[in-house]
Formats: sequence, C-alpha cells, structure tokens
Amino acid sequence: MTSSDKPENASAAPAEHTGVAAQDWAQASADPQYRAAVVDLLGALAYGELAAFERLAEDAKLAPTLADKAELAKMASAEFHHFERLRDRLTEIGEEPTAAMEPFVAALDGFHKQTAPSDWLEGLVKAYVGDSIASDFYREVAARLDSDTRELVLAVLDDTGHAGFAVEKVRAAIDADPRVGGRLALWARRLMGEALSQSQRVVADRDALSTMLVGGVADGFDLAEVGRMFSRITEAHTKRMAALGLAA
Repeated sequence: MTSSDKPENASAAPAEHTGVAAQDWAQASADPQYRAAVVDLLGALAYGELAAFERLAEDAKLAPTLADKAELAKMASAEFHHFERLRDRLTEIGEEPTAAMEPFVAALDGFHKQTAPSDWLEGLVKAYVGDSIASDFYREVAARLDSDTRELVLAVLDDTGHAGFAVEKVRAAIDADPRVGGRLALWARRLMGEALSQSQRVVADRDALSTMLVGGVADGFDLAEVGRMFSRITEAHTKRMAALGLAA
C-alpha cells in the first residue's frame, strides 16, 4: 500500500491513552485474541507494502521521463523498507511472516487486478487517492493499539513522497488538457468504492481482526464510531480529490 499524506482529520493518538493503548506489546499480547488481531493487522500491512513496492516498480515503466522513473523507483524502495520493518517485527514476536500475509493475498491481489491503471496518470491517482483510503483506515485503528504496535504502524504509513509528486503531475496534466480531469475524477470515484469494499472484505474474513474493531478486544470501535470513522475517511478522500483538482 502506498502511503500518502495525512489528512487533517485523520484520527490522531489521544492525548492520554487508556486501556490497551496505554500498554506495551508485552502487556497487551497476553490476551491471545488481541495478539491474533495484531498479527492479522501486521500481515495485511506487510503484504500491502510488498504489493505497493511491486506496483510502483511496474508503474515506473509508464513514466514519461527518466526523472519520473527515478522518482518512482525511490518511492518503491521506501515501500520495500516498510515491508522489511513489518516482516522483521512479525519474526520478532514469533510469527512466520509469510503465514501472516497469506490470508490477505487473494483480496489485495483481487483489488489491484480490478483497478489496474491504463496509463501513467491513472497510476498516480490510484496511489494517491485509492491507497490512501487504506492508510486512513489503518491510522484510525492504530490509535487503539498497544504503544509498540502503534508506533510501528504509524511509521510504515509515513508518506514516501508520492503525495506531492502525484498532485504536481496530475494538476499539470489537467492544466495542459482539462478533459483529462473528467476521466480521472470517474476513475477516482471507482477507486473509492473498490477500496472501501476491499477493506470491508478483509476485516469480515478475519474473526480476530473484526472482533477487535467492533470493541470485543482492546478498545475497539462501537458501531456508531465505525460510522464516524468512515465519514472521516470519506471527508479525507474529498480533500485529496480537491488537491488534485478533481471533483469528488
């Protein structure tokens, strides 16, 4: 997953953590269901970062200039470093990284297959808008995790530089040919729908993860908060569309 800029309304860590969020991994992982949920979360993130590395390297082939190609290669390298941190953390806590990632391969590969960009600009919009929806979701969840896991999750969601790069290139393309804006706006709306559906499928398929998110483990969301969370994610999407010069 390509990390993007942090939206202004992204859920920040509370001023004073309580419950599991006030504990470290050694304390929180004593609960086997919480541990299973975190392993799922790290596995999903790790495969997302690995897939982002592969996709950015592939997108570099569509880059119109050598400078653009080099910029995407640098971003791909950053994503692979994020993957390595997650892989190493899984190993550190006694989990086999491949086994942790495997449950998420089909859903994430399916999403990327259904949203394969047809050109350079669509690839930029996908990385900036589409993948950022997942990043927003993970940031929301991170606020409720133990301190060690929260720190790692937020670190691997740091912007790799794609945000400003995508905005600059897409805006320049629209300025050169305003007709491009309509096509990219439709593409971004499709990405929004596919990304939300994919996130919901991933969570629904993993009992420990879904239980954590709806409050059965740790300090999860109640149903009302789930609704507010998705409203925040949608609002952040609208802001990103505006930054690109596209209508939401």
